[in-house]
Amino acid sequence: MDLYYRPESISSRAVLMTAAAVGVKLNLKLLNLVAGEHIKPEFVKINPQHCIPTLVDNGLSLCESRAIMGYLVEKYGKNDSLYPKDPKQRAMVNQRLYFDYGTLHQRFGEYFFPLEMGNQTPDAENRMLEGLEILNKFLAESQYVAGDSLTIADLSVLSTVSSYEAAKVDLSKYSNVANWYERLSKEAPGTEINKAGLELFRKYFE
Repeated sequence: MDLYYRPESISSRAVLMTAAAVGVKLNLKLLNLVAGEHIKPEFVKINPQHCIPTLVDNGLSLCESRAIMGYLVEKYGKNDSLYPKDPKQRAMVNQRLYFDYGTLHQRFGEYFFPLEMGNQTPDAENRMLEGLEILNKFLAESQYVAGDSLTIADLSVLSTVSSYEAAKVDLSKYSNVANWYERLSKEAPGTEINKAGLELFRKYFE
């Protein structure tokens, strides 16, 4: 099973943690995005979106990290605890995954990537911090992001929130997020993989 990835990538790190959680060994294929390896015909044939991470498993080519995470748990997980089959529980996990994709992750990019280019969007920082405020409210209601047990929503959000911390966003202002982050950084499957990728990611903000 091949995974095309970058170790510093937020989405790639989430997939790597999920693979560790279900005990799946991945054949890691590093893509050099600066050299344009992701737009070479052979890769575009695998994934027309030419994005990372991309998983290839027995003829199945799958991109979008959260879809990959769900697939890994459903096919290789020993049980459904990471991605519950119960409709209400799964709906909550999905909602948090979509929240991560459409709010936490997206607003992080909306703030920091233009900042590096010198064309910061007005109010982008407030929008980004609002995402953390919402997450803080979610975590006031439960021990984990989507309930009282660890799910792939935690792994996805952990990858994103750890990137906030690496970018020097002060998480201490959001006590529930800070406490959850400290705990998950120790107990989450594959946390050492995430930390290793973060060291590379952190360099973008030095």
